[in-house]
Amino acid sequence: MRNLALVPSWLRFLIIFVLTMGILFRFVNLEGKIYSHDETYTSLRISGYTVHEVKQQLFNGRVISRENFAKFQGRNEEKNFSDTIMSLATEDPQHPPLYYLIARFWVGIFGNSITAIRSLSAVISLLVFPGIYWLCRELFNVPLSVPGLAIALVAISPIHLVYAQEAREYILWLVTIIFCSASLLLAIRLQLKDHNELTPEQQISDSFTPWGIYVVTLTLSLYTCLWSVFVAVAHGIYVIIIFRFQLTETVRGYLIASALAFLAFLPWMMIVAANFLEFLLTADVTQSQSSINPSIQIWLIQISRIFLDLNLNTENLFGYLLALLALNLVGYAIYFMCRTNNYQVWLFILLLMIIMAIPIRLPNLADGSIIFSSEAYLIPAYLGIQLAVAYLLATQLYNGIVSRRRIWQMILILVIVCGLISCRVSYEAETWWHKGVSYGNSQVAKIINETKNPLLISDAEGINYGNVFSLSYLVQPNVRFQLIGNQTVTDIPDNFSDIFLLNPSDSKRSQIMTEHKYNMNIVYRDEYYYLWKLAKPQSMQSLLR
Repeated sequence: MRNLALVPSWLRFLIIFVLTMGILFRFVNLEGKIYSHDETYTSLRISGYTVHEVKQQLFNGRVISRENFAKFQGRNEEKNFSDTIMSLATEDPQHPPLYYLIARFWVGIFGNSITAIRSLSAVISLLVFPGIYWLCRELFNVPLSVPGLAIALVAISPIHLVYAQEAREYILWLVTIIFCSASLLLAIRLQLKDHNELTPEQQISDSFTPWGIYVVTLTLSLYTCLWSVFVAVAHGIYVIIIFRFQLTETVRGYLIASALAFLAFLPWMMIVAANFLEFLLTADVTQSQSSINPSIQIWLIQISRIFLDLNLNTENLFGYLLALLALNLVGYAIYFMCRTNNYQVWLFILLLMIIMAIPIRLPNLADGSIIFSSEAYLIPAYLGIQLAVAYLLATQLYNGIVSRRRIWQMILILVIVCGLISCRVSYEAETWWHKGVSYGNSQVAKIINETKNPLLISDAEGINYGNVFSLSYLVQPNVRFQLIGNQTVTDIPDNFSDIFLLNPSDSKRSQIMTEHKYNMNIVYRDEYYYLWKLAKPQSMQSLLR
């Protein structure tokens, strides 16, 4: 470990350069990517309105313009902070309110634009760097080498850039996890110090302060993301194991601190408990299958995206090869860390990685199938992987013969170059893999915008609600919307040059074809939805002329 404290000037320069580039990439072209389905829900919660209220006011069959959506996509004078909390509590309890309250305060100062709301995540992401430094110091007890490399890897990690430019709570969750973990390790370290030379008052103060920090950070983490419960479980397992299942003073301190944090979270826990069944069935489900294969694919592709992300997946041969290369690096990093470190270090990092395999595969109580959570919930695993790789690289840069050190220096440079290339490619793109069901919205908007006087018809079923709001940011001012609820389409205006139908159900499509005598052609399709274009039969067009 002593060698790790000596950082050559070239490595310091490289760390500073990479950190600078990482910060710049976080703030450039914030409005460039589509405002996704999930982000429109963020703006809805900030507004204080509920989906039910939106359906009453917009999804009623009237023809409206994109300006009608603005009322429900940002801070307004009709609703306040308590309405934001109530909107989440009644419709979205799986998302605790901390981020949304901060976001409402933020847009109150900087406005409701896409750049303004996403800039909050970019600013929050800067707290990751001091947090990583602190966490590495507590784990590895070295001045700069491992913390510096960890900061560099995180700064240009494509996976972190994705969430640093997303109007969602995930980057704030990462920050709270880092500070919560570091404060736990600090509390344990101070608790194990020799207290013989301290007065009783000093001993109490030395123990109370770090555990108090842990209470605060764990509470903030719980109020940011519900999956922090699993991080707390990982912390509990860690403390119990390293103290060999004995009720020591440190274990008692941890139990008291955790109990206080969960007590502070109790009001929201009660709300979640009241909606528990609905939560299990609807919380960010991306796939519903009984096979374990999807979770393996998620792990493979997400591991590669930590270091290189060209918007590929495992169905692409090159993407699959990248995933295997990344898996080899990560596997060796974990093996090396476990072989060269004491168990108190590697156990903590392994638990961060392993514990999130539980919420990624949850049982669906309705039919016994498996539901797969969003990739964002693997954030603690991403953190653990990057800590292990940073330790491997920092150690190998100084160990062994010169030729071996040169190889690892080249690997370090390659990892950094891959990250920089990924960030460069990503920031210019209109859409990216994390946009999910909104991935193709930019193409749909282009198709609609190419027409002279278009009308888009849709309903609020499934993903349509969020995608309609997402499209409202992309279409031209001349585009009109006709949004319907559960009712059938009773009237289709004939004063539009082109009429489009967004992802209709089979029943609605049949009803339009039979009652309104329209033909339909698919003009866009992807794995999530269809866009149909309506056209009158040739005979009807002749009569209209």
